Amino acid sequence: MSYHFEDFALDGERRELRRGNDLISVEPQVFDLLQYLIRNRDRVVSKDDLVDAVWQGRIVSDATLASRVNAARTALKDSGEEQRLIRTILRRGLRFVGAVREEHAAAKAAPEQPRSDLGIPARPSIAVLPFQNMSGDPEQDYFADGMVEDIITGLSRIRWLFVIARNSSFTYKGRAVDVKQVGRELGVRYVLEGSVRKAGNRVRITGQLIDADDGSNIWAERYDRELTDVFALQDEITVSVVAAIEPNLRRAEIERVRRDRPDSLDAYDMLLRALPDVYTFMPQGAVKGLPLLHQALAIEPDYALAHGFAAWAHQTLFIRGGLRSEHRDKAARHAHAAIEHGAGDAMALALAGFTIGLVEHDRRLADEAFSQALALSASCAFVYAFGCVPVAYSGDAARAIAWCEQAMRLSPLDAMSCIPQGVIGFGNFLSGRYEQAVTAGRRAVEMNPGFSILHGWLAAPLARLGRIEEAKAAGARLMALDPHFTIGGWSAAVGIAPSILGEVTGAMQLAGLPD
Repeated sequence: MSYHFEDFALDGERRELRRGNDLISVEPQVFDLLQYLIRNRDRVVSKDDLVDAVWQGRIVSDATLASRVNAARTALKDSGEEQRLIRTILRRGLRFVGAVREEHAAAKAAPEQPRSDLGIPARPSIAVLPFQNMSGDPEQDYFADGMVEDIITGLSRIRWLFVIARNSSFTYKGRAVDVKQVGRELGVRYVLEGSVRKAGNRVRITGQLIDADDGSNIWAERYDRELTDVFALQDEITVSVVAAIEPNLRRAEIERVRRDRPDSLDAYDMLLRALPDVYTFMPQGAVKGLPLLHQALAIEPDYALAHGFAAWAHQTLFIRGGLRSEHRDKAARHAHAAIEHGAGDAMALALAGFTIGLVEHDRRLADEAFSQALALSASCAFVYAFGCVPVAYSGDAARAIAWCEQAMRLSPLDAMSCIPQGVIGFGNFLSGRYEQAVTAGRRAVEMNPGFSILHGWLAAPLARLGRIEEAKAAGARLMALDPHFTIGGWSAAVGIAPSILGEVTGAMQLAGLPD
């Protein structure tokens, strides 16, 4: 359902607010509030109604509610004085008073003509073209089209990505297309195209992600599968494709913003510029990345993902930069802001859960954040890659390893892979499988030799195997990277569970690490 009023259009299915052809950026809670007011425009909506609908009954301060109402008015060029569209009814609540025309999805089903007047959205944008049926079997069209629709739905759950709706991208079905032209006509930076070929009881699916600006290939993959349960196969391929696209697009966007003039950058661009430094996992990188994240938040104070990365950066400074309480407090504050503003952003919730689990040791709230993130996007490897750490430190080795394996299965070439690979080693150490722990630990160190704790996770199983010189060498590399490290300081800071504390600290002591 979409709602049209004045020159605005609010599309509930695509979660977009537009004024003419311009996409208006609104925070998810603001969108939900506005949509609820419009749907219930025939009555006055109370504060309790809004809290139940938008915050699912959670405790919300009057200041938070007022800020979201003000943000909704700002998006509509309304104000508290004018109240042209959103009117405050004294001591009763709010009411949307604009004239609204509803348009059902069926009414929009007629194919849209590609539009050449669309500008490229400020955030990354993608169109998923219908996959070519190479089988000569018309029945395979249903399989291919259904999979593409699922991929569009999956990508739409990535909050930082603008996804063209099916009705627009499917106007290219059966046509030979030029990707650069598609980019211009649909106003997108990236295009995903592919093909399906059936032979006997097997099917081959290919996909490639292309930069519509220069035609370069960002990612390509081929999937060969048994064609048994069609719907299960669609689900499997959808999850694999969406999981692969997210980190590849993130890398492409970082490279793009490096080429832009600094004076043309918005909040999203500032965040992208910060990521390579934050992704070092070390204090020196956090110090370089945080000023850019602060600039992003100065432009967009409710930017959940920027809060999430700021939380991670301050957590890095706290745990590996001297255990200063100011960094712990800032990490927690940004993490809670990421939860408050990021109800629809899986990555922001993952970063928040990771930080809260480590610096506040609130594993229950951390698990709630991870669960909410996975409900939004089950294909987001980022959630599993961050979630595995507090899970492992809580002593749940089996679940930690399972999450690590899922993270690497979804996105095996991600920059984050050193974390799940290292936690596989740590989890095997906790389970007494020291040889497997050493093998996984060495792989993690090879992926990111500059991440200090990986050497600690490797030193512990080496020590238990009696390979003391190797364990001490690993411990020495940790100390060279993090001179502040002590076993007691680290284990208390991250909240190592009492059930595993003795085993972990004892092995690290054998490796020669300071108490």
